[in-house]
Amino acid sequence: QVQLVESGGGLVQAGGSLRLSCAASGRTFSSYLMGWFRQAPGKERESVAGISGSGTITHYADSVKGRFTISRDNAKNTVYLQMNSLKPEDTAVYYCNFASYCSGSVCYPSPSGSWGQGTQVTVSS
Repeated sequence: QVQLVESGGGLVQAGGSLRLSCAASGRTFSSYLMGWFRQAPGKERESVAGISGSGTITHYADSVKGRFTISRDNAKNTVYLQMNSLKPEDTAVYYCNFASYCSGSVCYPSPSGSWGQGTQVTVSS
């Protein structure tokens, strides 16, 4: 059974940075497209970024482009999200998951993936 464990969230002031990590177990990791998603209170979950299995192709939501960087270390079965220049509107619970595909700036979670507990990111103004 696939397990995804997110970590690295916290409280930060606007303009600050955080680095999120997502450790995967129970599944061959390197072959799969991975994505970061987030859900703010009262809003639907949205795509933030995606990365190909090799790490050579990335996708970003327009709202985070130029500020966030997704990366992965297949040897450690871990995907990262470096978040810089954080804004209050980035406040959300952040999740990682396997992605079915990405189209432009949007990635779609795989129905065979499973959601972890997420990690809370709170950006104060």
